[in-house]
Amino acid sequence: MTAASSLSSRSAITCQPVRNLYVHVPFCGRKCDYCAFYSEPASRELMARYVRALTREMDTIVPGVHPYPNTLFFGGGTPSLLPISLWGQLIDHARKLGLAPAHEWTVECNPATLSLDKARFLREQGVNRISLGVQSLDDRILDRLGRIHSRQAVFDSFDLLRQAGFDNINLDLMFGIPGQTLEIWNQTLADALTLESEHLACYELIFEEDTPLYLQLAAGSVRPDEDLDAAMYELLIERARERGFIQYEIANFARHRGSVPSMVPDLACRHNVNYWRGGSFFGLGPSASAFVHGLRSRNVANTELYCARLEQNLLPLDSQDPLSTLARAGEIAAFGLRMNCGWSFAEFQTVTNLDLRSHWLNDMNDLVEQGLGQLDNLGFRLTPRGLRFADAAAQLFLRS
Repeated sequence: MTAASSLSSRSAITCQPVRNLYVHVPFCGRKCDYCAFYSEPASRELMARYVRALTREMDTIVPGVHPYPNTLFFGGGTPSLLPISLWGQLIDHARKLGLAPAHEWTVECNPATLSLDKARFLREQGVNRISLGVQSLDDRILDRLGRIHSRQAVFDSFDLLRQAGFDNINLDLMFGIPGQTLEIWNQTLADALTLESEHLACYELIFEEDTPLYLQLAAGSVRPDEDLDAAMYELLIERARERGFIQYEIANFARHRGSVPSMVPDLACRHNVNYWRGGSFFGLGPSASAFVHGLRSRNVANTELYCARLEQNLLPLDSQDPLSTLARAGEIAAFGLRMNCGWSFAEFQTVTNLDLRSHWLNDMNDLVEQGLGQLDNLGFRLTPRGLRFADAAAQLFLRS
């Protein structure tokens, strides 16, 4: 299948129904200085055109999606920028197709773009999880990142989400930001934890190419401090544990409401867990990626072109890449090691039809010798220190 394939041809790539769906909403009020995700300024006309195109792309995946999927995730960009009227059109169409609601239905929101009316509308339509892009609770750091919201806007938005009935809220935070001291990070954690959210996603800043912060790094005007970043990460783990969060992935912490202890708490982000455990997923919208039954694909990263393709009854694909069994298994192994539970040999065999020990035993032993991995008769996982270097460890498992 090529990027010029007709809309009706997408169903040919489906086998067993896919239960997870990602939708990329590309609009932002302003591009943050660290962000490398595809986004662009919002206009009412382009947003309306995007929603019309997106509903057409939804039509193409219906044969391959399990009715009322397990997870539905609207990311961005800033999905909460869409006005209620366009959300209504989008959700009505998704419902008619059986793509909504979902067991876990997440919408990413920016504190500066939320109103009580919009929050109530989303909750009434079946959205049951919100991911709030906080990043920092220090106004100076927010300004350094190019964020458009203030510290107070975070508290105000969190309150209105609770008023709207949301009882599963994630807070996105960042550390390792230029100008961010350990004291500032400690205060941000303290303030964020007072909100008593159900989930925390705390990411170390990455200097992505083609971003203002990367250019500052290349010019030497900012310098990463690995020791400080490590201290911030350790403080995060300590503070989160003290407040009842369970770390289940390098950067993700969730509460567990069940009575039976679990390494994957019941308020973990199920959509992301599906990525890390090698599950299939459809991706809709400009720049969205998908992995469906051995075929990895990506849509064009251009909203105008995305809309034009769909208006011409063509798929908006930019690339497709069929993966060999071994290459895909290597990716699954690498992503799965981001989780604290690592891989049991039995689960990995079920997911990939390969034995982790047959192809990666030497790599696992190397990590054990470095104090980064833990290997026993049941499976393999990274140690707490190994999780800090998970990206480097993951590279060992990739195969061509």
